[in-house]
Amino acid sequence: MNKVGWRSPSNIALVKYWGKHGEQLPANPSISFTLSTSVSETELIWEPAPATGGNIQVELDGKPAPDFVPKIEQYFQRISEFVPFFKDYNYLIKTSNSFPHSSGIASSASGMSALALCTLSMAKELGVEFDDFYKTASNLARLGSGSASRSIYGPMAVWGKHDEIIGTSDEYATPYTNINAVYETYQDYILLVDKGQKKVSSTSGHGLMNKHPFAKKRFVHAHANLSELMVYLINGDLMAFGELVESEALTLHAMMMTSRPYFLLFKPNTIEIIERIWRFRHETKIPVHFTLDAGANVHLLFPESYKQNVDSFVKTELIDYCSKGEYLCDHVGQGPQPLM
Repeated sequence: MNKVGWRSPSNIALVKYWGKHGEQLPANPSISFTLSTSVSETELIWEPAPATGGNIQVELDGKPAPDFVPKIEQYFQRISEFVPFFKDYNYLIKTSNSFPHSSGIASSASGMSALALCTLSMAKELGVEFDDFYKTASNLARLGSGSASRSIYGPMAVWGKHDEIIGTSDEYATPYTNINAVYETYQDYILLVDKGQKKVSSTSGHGLMNKHPFAKKRFVHAHANLSELMVYLINGDLMAFGELVESEALTLHAMMMTSRPYFLLFKPNTIEIIERIWRFRHETKIPVHFTLDAGANVHLLFPESYKQNVDSFVKTELIDYCSKGEYLCDHVGQGPQPLM
């Protein structure tokens, strides 16, 4: 038997993508912070089986996870042009996350990017050559989960064509490094307001943008916001950066609330946390801001230099609004690493 393995992080989008077309192509570009400690570790183990190849077993946290098999079978079929050898082998996929399920961190981003990297590493072991290993990995990750394309690079990545950023594409993410040093150590505290399953899947939510009355305007708006954010990423204007990021998060949820069918992923404690963040920032002038994914949990973003202040703020004012008082501390990272 042969084995490869990768540790790959999740990421949190600052300019959001919501809506897609074709085969996992984004309706607008997005940019994200790559996280550091919120990771998936995946091992891909294979053995030749020319007669009955293509059999897949999955273990999650050391336990059999047969529910994941159909999705991975579909994924391997989708990327078959890159891995035509798929049916020649049987597979055991062992994966685990450093963060709890449904914790407001995209396990699909970390998990699918790790699997894409493992798949390409296996291909290399079998003698397949790639012009750009990581670009190909981002493309393959995108076919499993759109946001997974961005997890291939750190500290930031852009996915989706943008006229002002050379090399960007809808088919894969590109690293974004033209940033002020302050962002390379930015902190992300994930406040766990609700650890339950989302009311609507991301796939269904993206699909609702196809007939959304505000969709076209939103896609133009995202392009403009990314252009504006690029300025703040260079000049280090943390307040302007944070205010735009907060506006993007609220816009994402506004699109959800105005689609048909519409849905609301906020919880009362989400709103309470946001209002307390706003008050704390107004009173202290500390550049701490929030962003949201497609859920109720709150990502608290701030420079490393204010870590002590924010730790105190979370423990005294925000922790009571977290489910069981739980929150996760993470920060910007540099991207995936091989396990072996």
